[in-house]
Amino acid sequence: MKLPKNKKGLCLVLGIIITLLFSGCPPKAKKPFEPKKVGKEPTITLYINETGERKRIPIEEYIQGVVAAEMDTSWPVNALAAQAILARTFTMKQIKTKGGVPQHKADASTSVEEFQAYDASKINDNVRKAVAMTRGEVIRYKGEYINAWFSACDGGESASAAEGLAYHKEKTPYIKAGVKDGCINITVPENKSWTIRFPLASVRGAVKEVTGKDPGPLNSSNVKIIKWGPSGRAESLRIGNTVVSGPALRLALGNDKMRSIFLNKFTVEGNNLVVSGKGYGHGVGMCQWGARKFAEQGKSPEDIIRFYFRDITIDKMWK
Repeated sequence: MKLPKNKKGLCLVLGIIITLLFSGCPPKAKKPFEPKKVGKEPTITLYINETGERKRIPIEEYIQGVVAAEMDTSWPVNALAAQAILARTFTMKQIKTKGGVPQHKADASTSVEEFQAYDASKINDNVRKAVAMTRGEVIRYKGEYINAWFSACDGGESASAAEGLAYHKEKTPYIKAGVKDGCINITVPENKSWTIRFPLASVRGAVKEVTGKDPGPLNSSNVKIIKWGPSGRAESLRIGNTVVSGPALRLALGNDKMRSIFLNKFTVEGNNLVVSGKGYGHGVGMCQWGARKFAEQGKSPEDIIRFYFRDITIDKMWK
């Protein structure tokens, strides 16, 4: 083949030759995700809701206050350390995806409603050790921070995000649903079995709050569970002439009163809705009582996390 003398023609011919030579070759395999190089510990702006103050604080110091607020500080260090990994992951995801708490021009706040629980007064040596041993560790799925959910007691079996939280915003394949952790055997009596009575008037009000519709008069024939989730939780409920999700009703009635949607009784008796069940919380992600059990068995914080989440990486983001 005679090559042309001009540069443009030469480049064209060379391009054709290269295409012919390599057109039959398979494309290069995509490299697996590699965590970024370990960096420096971030300093964040924390909004103190109680005083209106903003202060700059190293993120690891902030995580100590979160762990102290979220878990009994006398529990095994490895359980507290697993909680620290979740708290750190939650913090980083919120800052990345929502800008922290922009209404306060801060990365985080001390309000559990706005961000996550925080109580620096409860920090002890147990907490300091737990946070230090997992320093910089976060949970990611395919390179992205996960939704770092946890609950107090999953009743012995975990739930999917759809079942336990009615969460459908995005797929959460990293959540292990249906895992049995045996937490019910070691938890406090009120998590093993509980019963509460709600006046029917407050139930009607809660349903109206959730759906915008008055469900009408309630009785034993029009109040029932109509859909059970895979783990046995009450996913959908009929309340009068309205259908409402179990997670939504629980929040409206008070998640400290209706302790879970892992129910064994849901009926009208007289002027009250009687609800019985087990567990405490939504049951998605890590179970705190399960974490305690595994920690007492000598499991590492990372092993505890991997029991409740699949196909994840636990990456060290800073030294």
